[in-house]
Amino acid sequence: MPVARPETSDSRIIAHVDMDCFYVQVEQRKQPHLRGQPTAVVQYNSWKGGGLIAVGYEARKDGVKRSMRGDEAKKVCPQIQLVQVPVARGKADLTIYRNAGSEVVSILARKGRCERASIDEVYLDLTEAAETMLKETPIESLESIDEEVLKSHVLGLCLNGKDDKEIVREWLTRRDADHRDKLLACGAFIVAELRLQVLQETEFTCSAGIAHNKMLAKLASGMNKPAQQTIVTLSSVKGLLEPLPIKKMKQLGGKLGSSLQTDLGVNTVGDLLQFSEEKLQDIYGANTGTWLWNIARGISGDEVEGRLLPKSHGSGKTFPGVRALKTLASVEKWLKELCEELSERLQLDLETNKRVAHTLTLHANAYKSTDTDSHKKFPSKSCPLRYGAGKILEDSVKLFQAGLREFLGSYMNPVSGGWGITNLSVSASKIVAAPSGTSSITRYFHGQDRFHTSSEPSDEKFKLEDDKLSPLRTENHSASHQTECGGEQPQVTHDTSSFDRYETTCKDEATEGCLTLQNHEPKPRLPEKEKNINDEKPSYGQKRKATKEKGTSSILRFLQTNSCSSSNQETKCLSSGLQEALDVENESLIESQNNRRASQWRYNIDEIDQSVVEELPPEIQDEVRTWLRPQKQANTVKRGSNIAHYFSPQK
Repeated sequence: MPVARPETSDSRIIAHVDMDCFYVQVEQRKQPHLRGQPTAVVQYNSWKGGGLIAVGYEARKDGVKRSMRGDEAKKVCPQIQLVQVPVARGKADLTIYRNAGSEVVSILARKGRCERASIDEVYLDLTEAAETMLKETPIESLESIDEEVLKSHVLGLCLNGKDDKEIVREWLTRRDADHRDKLLACGAFIVAELRLQVLQETEFTCSAGIAHNKMLAKLASGMNKPAQQTIVTLSSVKGLLEPLPIKKMKQLGGKLGSSLQTDLGVNTVGDLLQFSEEKLQDIYGANTGTWLWNIARGISGDEVEGRLLPKSHGSGKTFPGVRALKTLASVEKWLKELCEELSERLQLDLETNKRVAHTLTLHANAYKSTDTDSHKKFPSKSCPLRYGAGKILEDSVKLFQAGLREFLGSYMNPVSGGWGITNLSVSASKIVAAPSGTSSITRYFHGQDRFHTSSEPSDEKFKLEDDKLSPLRTENHSASHQTECGGEQPQVTHDTSSFDRYETTCKDEATEGCLTLQNHEPKPRLPEKEKNINDEKPSYGQKRKATKEKGTSSILRFLQTNSCSSSNQETKCLSSGLQEALDVENESLIESQNNRRASQWRYNIDEIDQSVVEELPPEIQDEVRTWLRPQKQANTVKRGSNIAHYFSPQK
């Protein structure tokens, strides 16, 4: 629902810059011979010449409209040039248009806070730049004004068609103008300069609206196209809004606008003025009612967000008519294509802009061929986003299945048919700056490639180190471990995030008779109560004390979990608990862990074959015997049977 925000100031200078038929301009820059010719960009689908997604102004003059298809456009304008949009994965690829939009944004952001609203439109907050210009260069003292500024359209200004530029000059340089109009005049100078820079550096033309808030600037930018700019003064707001159809207002094109028409008989913004704020609040709630009352009067407090990058990524495709998807297999096939594209864009955003997305959302349009309730909307579904095309696909399939069950109801079987999908899309949102810990997944396996081989190949290039970035990143994998001396070991589950904490080696310097074939030896998952202790423990190999001689390994590397030794035709595997006991430096932590794990890890020292210990290097033997030697008990004087004896006065 819309949010009612009070207008912070009527002296703000906000501009909305909208590119002129942007897709056509991008194609004309690629193919200069198309300039000046009637041109349109069509979908890759060749049915009836393809659907028009952008129509150049030359073609519009001949009657070509976006609602037409290519064949119909050729009948209206035989000389029209139809350019097919690039195709990737069986759908339109808008990469070249997004990149071209980024070029424009980088130029517009030079003068103020910039918010990229879509591929081809941008909001600018020019308040500070206008204030600075007004202080440094009083407009009324300007002798020469650029032609582009004089072409501005000032709403409410009476023009006669002959001396329009001279009338605009007089309005811009009025000495008796109030401060707000002077700031608007400065905004006109700044926007005209930016538009010229965009033309010179990118060869693209754009139009703009200049007003005191985002809503009015957006309405004005499309009033005079192409390559022109429109200024909305405070005195002209009422005349601009009153005749405007209510559905043309932002956020009123859907259910809320329809409700205003059917329930209140409101067809224009002027009709909305007859209702009091209290009346609108009673019908639509306090927040929405206030918002409706404000927009009818041109009041909007929406701020320009400082965002040069898109706030979401999405990939979608339509399946009109007979091409509707009617089986789960066909839906999954297209979801695979959409998820791969989305994953590539997320990966590029992570590498280029150091940003990560948190939420995955699936949208669809559907119908039911055997049910009267076919108008029921297919529910959108969301979940935490996991990076990697395979994981995005897996989650998207689950979201679709959940949405389809809800859409069909309990009385229809999704497998039996009776439904069709006409639009399908996946999107990633809640994109924020990546923490400094985000890095390539190869960092987890640096130096351990010989010892660790995942039982399932990963299709993701990046792993997010912070659990907050990918809430579903913990998975279960099966780890196989075979030894000729010990046979097959049972499968265990482990957290993939622990690969960098534990290392597994099998050294046979003293065990020539035991050949170990191992993929990886993960640490068994601990009970929930022990997890906190494990998390606080330093990573193995990070905070160990240095050995006396360089190159001498700790006993931990020889007594690793499930490691084997053999001597005199007898092989024994030392318990994996030995590593746990020896890997902790702090005595209090040892005692705490041993108490908690007493029920899990039990050793019988008498069962350790001394001949095995004697085969180890001398330094390692000393370390083992030190550990096996019983610790001395502290001498405690028993003073009495109750606590009072400890505090009795000395005699």
